[in-house]
Amino acid sequence: MKRKDSVSFSLGERIHLAVAQRLDRRKPWHRRGKWLGILSLLATRVRLRAWNLVDTDFLPDQDLPPSSPSPLTDRRLRARDPSGRFNDLKCPEMGKVGHRFGRNMPLQRSIPEAPPALLEPNPRAVSEQLLARHGEFQPVPFLNLLAAAWLQFMIHDWFSHGSNPKENPIEFPVPEGSDWGEPVMRVRRTMPDPTRRPDGGTPAFRSTSSAWWDGSQIYGNTPEQERQLRAGVDGKLRVEPSGLLPLERKPQGEIDLTGVSDNWWIGLSILHTLFVREHNRICDMLMGTVRARAEGWDDDRLFDQARLVNAALMAKIHTVEWTPAILPHPVTAFGLNGNWWGAFGKSGSRFFRRFTRWDLLRGIPGSRKDHHGAPYSLTEDFVAVYRMHPLLPDQITFRERGTHQEILTCPLLQATEEHVRPLLEGIGYPDAVYSFGVEHPGMLALGNYPETLRNFTRPNGNRVDMAAIDILRDRERGVPRYNDFREFVGLPRVKSFEELLGGPPQNGNPVARQRYEKYLARLKTLYLNQINRVDLMIGLYAEPLVEGMGFSETAFFIFILMASRRLKSDRFFTDDYRPEVYTAEGIRWIEDSSMTDILRRNVPELGPVLAPVTNAFNPWRD
Repeated sequence: MKRKDSVSFSLGERIHLAVAQRLDRRKPWHRRGKWLGILSLLATRVRLRAWNLVDTDFLPDQDLPPSSPSPLTDRRLRARDPSGRFNDLKCPEMGKVGHRFGRNMPLQRSIPEAPPALLEPNPRAVSEQLLARHGEFQPVPFLNLLAAAWLQFMIHDWFSHGSNPKENPIEFPVPEGSDWGEPVMRVRRTMPDPTRRPDGGTPAFRSTSSAWWDGSQIYGNTPEQERQLRAGVDGKLRVEPSGLLPLERKPQGEIDLTGVSDNWWIGLSILHTLFVREHNRICDMLMGTVRARAEGWDDDRLFDQARLVNAALMAKIHTVEWTPAILPHPVTAFGLNGNWWGAFGKSGSRFFRRFTRWDLLRGIPGSRKDHHGAPYSLTEDFVAVYRMHPLLPDQITFRERGTHQEILTCPLLQATEEHVRPLLEGIGYPDAVYSFGVEHPGMLALGNYPETLRNFTRPNGNRVDMAAIDILRDRERGVPRYNDFREFVGLPRVKSFEELLGGPPQNGNPVARQRYEKYLARLKTLYLNQINRVDLMIGLYAEPLVEGMGFSETAFFIFILMASRRLKSDRFFTDDYRPEVYTAEGIRWIEDSSMTDILRRNVPELGPVLAPVTNAFNPWRD
């Protein structure tokens, strides 16, 4: 597939863009009614699809022998390949494990700054002055901790830059007075794509995960991993008699055996266990279908069908439950629901799918696949806006379901790696899930980055400040700084630090005023009064939130583009989202199940607690 060199809009698109532009001049999208707001967001998506999908596969490569194409088998035609091949039958390597990250920004503006600009301001100083929580946890009142765990659960499915080389780390001095304990901080460089010629242009990196929404965090990214995780009977995955996952020995100790177990903590263990159980329930459902009995489905066929259904169920939950939970504004919730169901909801989708494949009426599932002019990939800019570590608390309180009595409170690090299984067994799986349903995550804001992650030692002995690394990664990978990023997605540049912070508080709250003045002074000092030097992540956390949104409008504009792209480019959510591929029972299972339903059937002990819950990612006690 070739990259697009020019963009042309249809007459209908030109009219749509012109009308939306006139409306936006009068009032922003979030201050208008639902339908007029959606009109603007749809126009934004048209524009972003035209200009902000940038192919990186054509960048100059070294001369490497071409890989031998794998044959297209019947199984690859109807099922997801473990490594992500054959999702696009014309370009079978698209989105596979090892795909190159794309870009949403112009290539000529996606170039890392050379030292010393690369290290200015000092990443550790940014971490200490602008991100450190210092015990003042700012919770999100309308989300529960399950929502924070879900985000990482999804990210492990979508992308990973893999392990980084020890050689030639990035080094920078630690600011005076820092509690780091060493004069220099060393951060391993991101592993570059070895096929990219070092010509000084846009850097290229590869993902060790497939780019597709295929549940690879559960199923693995290779045939070998997949075989290790399967029970070998009735299409099911391995589960211990206790209902928990098998364990495997790793350098960090014994942790759950699963597809992706990086940065393991109890939140991931809860969700991996839940969806492995759900996979096995789907297998039971499929075994009882007329088609499976008539065709004599074996272990492989049952596994493939259950994976298709389970992966689609996760995509649906993220689209119509998780994202509207963190973006509960009426316009965004309506738009995200429309991505899956179309403009007239679930009943409208079921009506219109009999007559049309237009996604605006029926939703993206079952519509026609479309890459919108650029080969499908996930992008470095998408990775950057998903830096949401402030969601994590520094300690977790576990409670007993029913009584809400505290069982224990433990530091975050004591709920990671080898500590997870003893903690989960001691608390009990149902009470652990309940605790995540009633605990709150942190706000994505300045001064709310977990202290736990700003100074800890990995199992391999490396001392880490994740906040400083997050800042450095965007600079190193050529992601534009905040103001450039805004301009490239069609938002106005911020002209001052005061504007960045939304101006002084008008409610007379002395605490809010003090916070505003503190961060205004620190931003000006660190960035030498140069607003255009503000890092992307800092700008995203500093930007005043639109009422009813859990993260910034700037980040949301990338979501407008990529949230639908993850569905629209995938044949298993478009051309092949049909009963002939999924079975009629599989389609019904996806469409009639919510996250609450999955919890009820896999953790029946929570039935009474979940009775009033409509969205599993909102606080349950509410």
